[in-house]
Amino acid sequence: MHHNGLRTAVLLGALSAVIIAVGAWFGGGAGVQIAVLVALVTNGAAYFLSDRIALSAMRARPVSEVEQPLLYRIVRELSTEARQPMPRLYVSPTMQPNAFATGRNPRNAAVCVTYGITQILDERELRGVIGHELSHVYNRDILISSVAGALATMITYLGYAGLFFGGGDDDEGPGFIGALLMIVLGPVAAGMIQMAISRSREYQADESGARLTGDPLALASALRKIEMGTRHLPLPENSRLASASHLMIANPFRGAGLGRMFSTHPPTAERVARLERMAGYRR
Repeated sequence: MHHNGLRTAVLLGALSAVIIAVGAWFGGGAGVQIAVLVALVTNGAAYFLSDRIALSAMRARPVSEVEQPLLYRIVRELSTEARQPMPRLYVSPTMQPNAFATGRNPRNAAVCVTYGITQILDERELRGVIGHELSHVYNRDILISSVAGALATMITYLGYAGLFFGGGDDDEGPGFIGALLMIVLGPVAAGMIQMAISRSREYQADESGARLTGDPLALASALRKIEMGTRHLPLPENSRLASASHLMIANPFRGAGLGRMFSTHPPTAERVARLERMAGYRR
């Protein structure tokens, strides 16, 4: 937990240093003042609004217990078992089966499932997935993951807007420097997520979630179905979704282009094998 908090602080500090350096290079003293303001706003938004940015990317909406009684029951039972506050619950209209948790701590956490996942998983498998996502919350993975995703989203949009350099010399487009920013800052955003997020966190959440539910094979079965579902119904590879993809239980893309660039997920087959070993299964 302390390690994730430290990494978050380093990530925010590094981004602030880059913004201020760019401001000083191009604007002198006045540029530094503007850059400091931009850095403060960016860091504040990334820390306090990271959950909203991720939920917005998936067009998720909050749901009531009347709408999703099974989901509420599962989350309430597992939260009580872990002696933790119950997170806010959201559903995304996406047909692809997937799920993620976001927020800066257990008291400000949100768990989101897609409509697709509620259609293909049975109660036991859904419980395994929720246990995995709640483990991300309790392990404090969502702090660094949510902040990194929010920063990547903002960096990408800064590139599109050409914020630091403005438009070109005419009205035909953003100009050479602005176009270069749009090309360069996407990989920078992806690199930030890759450096901040360790693939081992998925193994840890799989193990913690399996221990929370007491049913490793349920999560293994769910991962197999989710893997098949994401292959048949991949999400469109745009920067808004790519910046949130590392939060999801499975890579939502086909694995090429932005999907590969932003991927932080270990192979599903290895995750399933580890869960089967937890259950004492030997091939």
